[in-house]
Amino acid sequence: MRFRYALFLLIANSSLLLAQFEPLPEPQMSPKEAALEQLLSERESQESFERAVIAARGLDVAEQVILEARFLYYVDLGEDAKIAELLPAFLERRETFKQEDSEIFGSSEDWLAVVEYVQAIAAMQKDDHVAFKKHITEAFWLSPSMGVVFAPHIERMRLREAMESIQLDFGKTFKNVLGKEQITLKQVLGKQSGLVIHFWSPWSRECETSLPDFLTTAEYLSSKNVGVVSILPETSDKVVEATREMLGDTAKEVQSNWIVDDVEASLSLSLQVQTVPIMVVIDKNGRILFNGHPADDNFWTSLKKLNSKIERPKTAE
Repeated sequence: MRFRYALFLLIANSSLLLAQFEPLPEPQMSPKEAALEQLLSERESQESFERAVIAARGLDVAEQVILEARFLYYVDLGEDAKIAELLPAFLERRETFKQEDSEIFGSSEDWLAVVEYVQAIAAMQKDDHVAFKKHITEAFWLSPSMGVVFAPHIERMRLREAMESIQLDFGKTFKNVLGKEQITLKQVLGKQSGLVIHFWSPWSRECETSLPDFLTTAEYLSSKNVGVVSILPETSDKVVEATREMLGDTAKEVQSNWIVDDVEASLSLSLQVQTVPIMVVIDKNGRILFNGHPADDNFWTSLKKLNSKIERPKTAE
């Protein structure tokens, strides 16, 4: 079985699409063909994937194909850091790519576009905006059909650039969800090394299911000298009441503050929060270190800039 380039685009765009376009079973596959199919489709775990690599090598599957499969695996899981680690291997094979050996690339231009794409991801990991723009532009030029793959990274880099020009005002006051008193971010920060803002909504299914994880994270960060505050971007009385009902006594059990955004001077608007949940990491000088989804590994990397002893804790089941 041969996975062509179109399948790579489907996987990169949505794992749901992959489920809808599973290849039909192929009769009488040879051991090598079966190993190749397993290599390209294995998604159970990193350990399972590495076993598939060993099996493929044992049946003389080309190293170029193994690199392609590893790249596809990390793209499917959205692991940018792992994609960046593949850069030396891609650069080494840049000029020795063999079209006849490829299982996912339809042309040499597609292959070169991915080499540029991996270089762009590596640059993003280093916050090198100039190199990122150079390589992502070249990748798009080589393979415009991959725009759906490039777009999320471009949007993320633009957000980083926008955050660099923002200086947060810690003196701004907000309404407390659980009471009538006002609270400032300065009060939440206190003498701590930084602040984490959690944008969420009780009407978001993801926020509801991830709330135990957030509570674990908030309690842990508070023990590491980092302030935590949760902000509702929506300001209606209905969403505030829904928040109170959802939290119950839980909010009092962790070191987090629960507040409502300001309509006239919206913090969520200035921080370009378009969906929830979102975590924003801010140092004590008001500089934005991270703005993104809590599952992003860069969230924990940025927290280490506030306290080098911070490690990602085990979240609630």
